[in-house]
Amino acid sequence: MKRLYEELGLVNTREMFKKAMAGGYAIPAYNFNNMEQLQAIILGCAESKSPVILQVSKGAREYANQTLLRYMAMGAVKMAREMGSQIPVTLHLDHGDTFELCKSCVEFGFSSVMIDGSHHSYEENIKLTKQVVDFAHPYDVTVEGELGVLAGIEEHVSAEKSHYTDPGQVQDFVGRTGVDSLAISIGTSHGAFKFKVKPGEPLPTLRFDILEEVERRIPGFPIVLHGASSVIQEYVEMINKYGGKMEGAAGIPEDQLRKAARSAVCKINIDSDGRLVMTAMIRKAFAEDPKGFDPRTYLGPAREELTKLIERKNRDVRGSAGNA
Repeated sequence: MKRLYEELGLVNTREMFKKAMAGGYAIPAYNFNNMEQLQAIILGCAESKSPVILQVSKGAREYANQTLLRYMAMGAVKMAREMGSQIPVTLHLDHGDTFELCKSCVEFGFSSVMIDGSHHSYEENIKLTKQVVDFAHPYDVTVEGELGVLAGIEEHVSAEKSHYTDPGQVQDFVGRTGVDSLAISIGTSHGAFKFKVKPGEPLPTLRFDILEEVERRIPGFPIVLHGASSVIQEYVEMINKYGGKMEGAAGIPEDQLRKAARSAVCKINIDSDGRLVMTAMIRKAFAEDPKGFDPRTYLGPAREELTKLIERKNRDVRGSAGNA
């Protein structure tokens, strides 16, 4: 069957993950909602010579319009090529919640989809995930499944408490569904308020014991971490300085993410950090130039700052820089 995503210049994640596991790094998966975020992702990854997964949530797809989004992805690849960069680019559906949504994304040229059935019963999760796999694989579209539940709120995903992945289920789940990668819950969380800790208290440590047991049970299989933004305090403070209210925002320490990236974790998702950077820079621009009304004067600096953050994340956290 025809690989629809090749018309857009995209690739699936199969070869990306194989190389990442052999090289001890993780592929950066950045969510975007608009043109400036997309430009920053491509600029940052092209400059750092990193493969990249462009992630779109259900809400972002609705916001951007599915047809426009298709050509934005094509334009992003062409932009990289015009820069002289040959970085591989994947367009991925993040947290698809229905078979119909995943099917539509495959038909519109996505090269990878995630079906999140983690809020269903175990058997229902398997049934739904396998349905998506059976549809996507003939188009050579890779599929990510999920076991375990992440706490927090982000887009259409919401859960009050985390439920860690049960390592005893992973082999059965992967075998019965045929997924290409598996998102697990080891203590990451959605949103900018990942932990409730008092000032000065250390942040909780990720459950590397669960990760190690998952690796032991499905050796060589690609693992994914969601909710992995570090919620960089520099930008939280900037938001608060210029009128925001984000007291207590906290994320995943970057040294823990780097440790995970050296293991079977082949993909690390970042959404909240990108939102924080953009919002911080826009608030700063509004405060410093209250008479300004040209969107380029505040979106431009926000794009530039996000580009810098992406380059650093690829180099120091994922380890993906130089591996395109």
